[in-house]
Amino acid sequence: MGSSKIVVVGGGVGGLATAALLARGGADVTLLERNEQVGGRAGSWEVDGFRFDTGPSWYLMPEVFEHFFALLGENIHDHLDLVTLDPAYRVFFETPDGAACREEPGHVLDVGDDLATNLDRFDTLEPGAGARVSEYVKRSGDAYRMALEHFLYTTFERPDRLVDGDVLRRLPRLATLLSSTLEREVARTVDDHRLRQVLGYHAVFLGSAPGRVPALYSLMSHLDLADGVRYPRGGMYTLVEAMERLAIAEGVTIRTSTEVAAIETERTGRRRGHATGRVTGVRLTDGETIAADVVVSGSDRHHTETALLPPELATYPESYWERRGPGISALLVLAGVRGELPELAHHSLFFTRDWDTNFRDILGTDTASSAERLRAPDPASIYVSRTSATDTADSPAPAAPPGHENLFVLVPFPADESMGADAASQAELEALADRYLAQIGTWAGVEDLPGRVTTRTVLGPAHFDEAHHAWRGTALGMEHTLAQSAMFRPPGASDRVSGLYHVGAGAAPGVGLPMCIISAELVVKRLLGETSARPLPTPLRRGFLDASRRPERTGRA
Repeated sequence: MGSSKIVVVGGGVGGLATAALLARGGADVTLLERNEQVGGRAGSWEVDGFRFDTGPSWYLMPEVFEHFFALLGENIHDHLDLVTLDPAYRVFFETPDGAACREEPGHVLDVGDDLATNLDRFDTLEPGAGARVSEYVKRSGDAYRMALEHFLYTTFERPDRLVDGDVLRRLPRLATLLSSTLEREVARTVDDHRLRQVLGYHAVFLGSAPGRVPALYSLMSHLDLADGVRYPRGGMYTLVEAMERLAIAEGVTIRTSTEVAAIETERTGRRRGHATGRVTGVRLTDGETIAADVVVSGSDRHHTETALLPPELATYPESYWERRGPGISALLVLAGVRGELPELAHHSLFFTRDWDTNFRDILGTDTASSAERLRAPDPASIYVSRTSATDTADSPAPAAPPGHENLFVLVPFPADESMGADAASQAELEALADRYLAQIGTWAGVEDLPGRVTTRTVLGPAHFDEAHHAWRGTALGMEHTLAQSAMFRPPGASDRVSGLYHVGAGAAPGVGLPMCIISAELVVKRLLGETSARPLPTPLRRGFLDASRRPERTGRA
């Protein structure tokens, strides 16, 4: 049998991981990326001696990255120089009069890499909270291990294989974690609003709010409070560069500045009242066609379903998306700043007192987050990354010129692709960026922060729509409500088009770099006919697709 011809649409982290794994399996893989560089939302931008990661900036779930590299017979530490951050992050809390600064006790909290120290600090905000948070972190660690061992690495093709004695023993706890929200789980643990924010802010990583995501995601507190926060020196984009090198080494052909206009299909009949088909390749915007036995789309799921496929073969047509929520978008400010900024940590979080109103502004009150009901928050809860705190001017890969710092500012924002789409709207975003920078400076005690900015770029939801075809300009992907998580999330295989698979934030298991990498392994498992909930054994042998139990899925039958 000859090699399968596989086309991967999109060079994000999920697409790169899929391409590398399938090429190792013996397939002839071509990866197509519409932008000039691979990485998708995990991009990099350099200007005037400043370097910015333009997307994900938190390195969590390290075992997922290590496992992916091990599948390819590699040790991740040969490719990334990982350091543990201390503090992991710094939190600035708004004061009652809206003028927080570092000198005011109780309004700045450093979360370090030592759990015991963190618990002592929590006790200073709420006596007795340390012991309760300690138990909470233990429960979150248990939830994390349960997710890794039973739910993240499964395709859900054989749900019966998910249930073993371990799951059965945990069913009562699992039922609570799925039926309740993160907000309620946190409220049962601590009373102080500041600690509730520290335990609940992870919902933003899931494109949502604490009151909209299942309590199962309390597992994320294990990641930052017990497991620590790491950073690859040279920036998060070094991960993308390493994955690109590995993909090329496995034989992947990567074509950038190449946009797919359509997934080519042929009709095969009807099933359960719906048309069915199979992929035959892709057609590019310049008219070129590339034949393929298998197509893996790492493009935005909404774009794939509504723009790349014939309407009659879309599993999720436009009517589906009208009832769903896109989650959070973002306003990004990439700023080069004159002078040092010791007031800010590598990661800094700014929380408003009334962040419930912030979330209502951003997400609305309906599950579909209707755009006409959304508005920009002001003041805002803000995330700031200062990678120049770690990649200093005297390091091998400085993030800023000597005497300067770089700031990546992310403000959770409505998913509305019209924001920033024309000159007038962009001017409004620029004005908001001024206010957000001033807010950061006031709360952190940085004198004249806006006046010290020497270069900056402001990107809004329209950027994500234009650069990544992101549904409604979302920055992360479909939010993780219960109805859009785990087995309820769109799966990684089309049920109407044979040979079509999906990776990235629009497929299970979901949003975030680790989830996107796992989604790539799930494509491999589908092609192999592997239905276990375990990660694949490492390393994968070259040509492993020859051993598929479902060779018809690979195009080799």
